[in-house]
Amino acid sequence: MTVLIDPPNAAGHGRLWSHLASDASYDELHAFARVVGIPERGFDRDHYDVPAEWYDRVVAAGAEPVSSRELVRRLIAAGLRRRKGGRT
Repeated sequence: MTVLIDPPNAAGHGRLWSHLASDASYDELHAFARVVGIPERGFDRDHYDVPAEWYDRVVAAGAEPVSSRELVRRLIAAGLRRRKGGRT
């Protein structure tokens, strides 16, 4: 499994968030999210938003910690990056 998580450094709604993504497939990402209990509403284009307090649990479940820059780089390399506005 190649599920990646970046540090909780994205602010929103009064808290910090990580991004959970796969550099293999969306199917892999959705399956992992179901296993760790991340609701479907947390999916945003090409990743799940994960609250900071879930970070350690998601890493313990097998997500690979990477920098935010590395996460985006690997999404692009895998052809899985979906930018806002429909651009790839």
